[in-house]
Amino acid sequence: MDPCLRRDDRKNMQPYNHKQIEKKWQKKWEEEKPFKAEDFSDKEKFYCLVEFPYPSGDGLHVGHVRPYTAFDIISRKRRMEGYNVLFPIGFDAFGLPTENYAIKHKISPVDATKKNIANFTKQMKSLGLSFDWDRVVNTTDSDYYKWTQWIFLQFFKNDLAYKTTMPINWCLSCKIGLANEEVVDGKCERCGGEVEKRDKEQWMLRITEYADKLDKDLDKVDYSERIKIQQKNWIGKSEGVEINFNSEEYDIPVFTTRIDTIFGVTAMVLSPEHPLVMKLVNDDYLDEVKEYVEKCKKKTDIERTIVEKEVTGVLIGASATNPMTGEKIPIWIADYVLAQYGTGAVMMVPAHDERDFVFAKKYGIDIKHVIALSHQEAKLDDVYTDEGYLINSGEFDGLTSQDARIKLADYVEMKEYGRKQVNFHLRDWVFSRQRYWGEPIPIIHCEECGEVPVPEEDLPVLLPSVEHYEPTDTGESPLASIESFVNVKCPKCGGDGKRETDTMPNWAGSSWYFLRYIDSKNKEAFADDKKLRYWVPVDWYNGGMEHTTLHLLYSRFWYKFLFDIGVIPKECKSEPYKKRTSHGLILAKGGEKMSKSKGNVVNPDEVIDDCGADIFRIYEMFVGPFEQPAEWDTQGLGGCRRFVDKVWSLQERISENVDTEKDVEKLLHKTIKKVGEDIEELKFNTAVSALMILTNELVKLALDSDRGKEKVSEDVFKKLVILLAPFAPHLAEEIWENLDNKKSVFKEKWPEYDKELVRDEKIDLIIQINGKLRDTIKVSADISEEDAKEKALSSEKIKKHLEKQEIKKVIFVKGKLINFVV
Repeated sequence: MDPCLRRDDRKNMQPYNHKQIEKKWQKKWEEEKPFKAEDFSDKEKFYCLVEFPYPSGDGLHVGHVRPYTAFDIISRKRRMEGYNVLFPIGFDAFGLPTENYAIKHKISPVDATKKNIANFTKQMKSLGLSFDWDRVVNTTDSDYYKWTQWIFLQFFKNDLAYKTTMPINWCLSCKIGLANEEVVDGKCERCGGEVEKRDKEQWMLRITEYADKLDKDLDKVDYSERIKIQQKNWIGKSEGVEINFNSEEYDIPVFTTRIDTIFGVTAMVLSPEHPLVMKLVNDDYLDEVKEYVEKCKKKTDIERTIVEKEVTGVLIGASATNPMTGEKIPIWIADYVLAQYGTGAVMMVPAHDERDFVFAKKYGIDIKHVIALSHQEAKLDDVYTDEGYLINSGEFDGLTSQDARIKLADYVEMKEYGRKQVNFHLRDWVFSRQRYWGEPIPIIHCEECGEVPVPEEDLPVLLPSVEHYEPTDTGESPLASIESFVNVKCPKCGGDGKRETDTMPNWAGSSWYFLRYIDSKNKEAFADDKKLRYWVPVDWYNGGMEHTTLHLLYSRFWYKFLFDIGVIPKECKSEPYKKRTSHGLILAKGGEKMSKSKGNVVNPDEVIDDCGADIFRIYEMFVGPFEQPAEWDTQGLGGCRRFVDKVWSLQERISENVDTEKDVEKLLHKTIKKVGEDIEELKFNTAVSALMILTNELVKLALDSDRGKEKVSEDVFKKLVILLAPFAPHLAEEIWENLDNKKSVFKEKWPEYDKELVRDEKIDLIIQINGKLRDTIKVSADISEEDAKEKALSSEKIKKHLEKQEIKKVIFVKGKLINFVV
């Protein structure tokens, strides 16, 4: 369409041409960079962050479009409200998916990454997303991972990175070690393949040192409740007592949150991997114990701790002494006890723990009740209440469970049987991977000096180019076979050394990327202090619920560590994200998760080509509540197309010289209020619905104008276009230009509503009797209690319900309801 089209010529306008218009405005945005953030401004800053994508070979899918569009809408609205907005994007490109893609297609991961990033960039730009493209980061760029390695060295120098041999989850298909969080339902999170336990040397990060901060500081942030619950459950803070049971010359510490049940302990259970098992086992039990331990190695932690599974265990032929009673109790091993949780040992109280009860019943272990609902004796074949009064507990009899926990904890410390302690479910983070496509860990192993950090001035340790990068069956990284990479001099003593050949997990680069956006081109420093002080923390961060126990926890940990060592200025907050929300998935037809193997993935390129980016964006917002899953349905695209066509056609029917009808003006202001509030509350579907309602009303006016009535007010139409602009930016820019405006629609101020005009003159008054809905009537919005009572009592329905009833009380909520208590 000719952008110079005169107002009088609009009767001959062509239909909305999405290909022509979207291409035009995307080119203009590319050249003029209107969405570039200023590092310092008098405006209030707003840092809006979406999780950056993994650039897989399959390209974007329609699920990506949902959060990107939603927070593009929020960013565009914020700019119109006068904020200096940082809305960046980048690529989380190291890790298994690209490596597996490269192996499958027999190409270099480097080439695969370049190709995939180029495609993702093209796709995102075709959606009209207002990212600041000057700040793009790529985790596989050596200028980026230099600083990932630098952060690792700070962990190492502060004793928060260490190497140890431990049982880890090993994916048989990916040939890689997995953190506990990467095992879902006993399977590899990435490939869904079998996982087994293997003892391997691994680099670890002491995230447990930050467990308490990670838990407590959730009270400081505006996260949705379901996210907070997931974080707190995974951290798993529990307060209790660590008490020592003695067996031969060994002390066996046990952590318990229920010291009040100590007198009911009738057995001890160790994890099969517990270091004392082979020292305490009786020779007569050795073969059975060894066989059981081997069986347990083939099970994942998830499989071993499923509550519903059948409990199993074996005796080791040794006993331990309960320090509170002096009684000797048998020692068992069982798979549901894990070495890495607590102390790897639990005291069994069958009468007051369901799993212990099932175990005791199966293997004939004594059951002793020590808590009762009253002071009466308990029945031996019941699992009794876990809260009540202590019985069979010596001098502590009669105390409530709560009081007993306090007094017994003090008693244990006084007698030096143990100590009060806070424990966490959270375990240290398994940080190394035995694969090629990841950041090299900047450590050199020297026989004389041990583990030596690569000098900071020698960073980055570059990932070498290789011909063969397939994973090995030995469990070693492919880098181990590259002598030119491995063999180096020790930077400390000058002797022969060997580089670490494990690489970092794909979580490394994503743990701090939001900080690099702030100063993405800085080669000399992690980031400029002034820029960090200006932009940090992130104001609003959105991502998938699947990342709330992995990435979110890890990135909070990295940020807090950098804050503590002064890399993040003290003027910044101790939490990286003020607000965190999550979105629901876009599901395939029938409610199935989209996957390439099922052939149900919808490619956004096809939708954009057929319908256009704006219609696609509107549909993704209209499809359902943002935080809930939504099913993809192409029929919905047709309705969004009709909506866009209606808005486009209204250009022909507007006039500067027309008085707006009062009903239309009220609807406009209600729409301004609703759209603005709904965007902030992530209710995009109802915001779109409000825009559709206003548009339909204006179309009715336009049809009336054909019959000789007044046309649509240009002022009202302009406000509609401004409200629609964040949702459909190409359409809005084109219409705005057609209205002879020289500046972008996004330079306009976000509309404000008139409080008087959004008030309802009439409302539906709810009439209740004893809290039950009995009728609704139309009344004035400002009706008084007396008038409301009179009108309600004149209702025939209410008269019937009140026959032979005496009204005891009247409850009146102005503007909502009246309730008769009878």
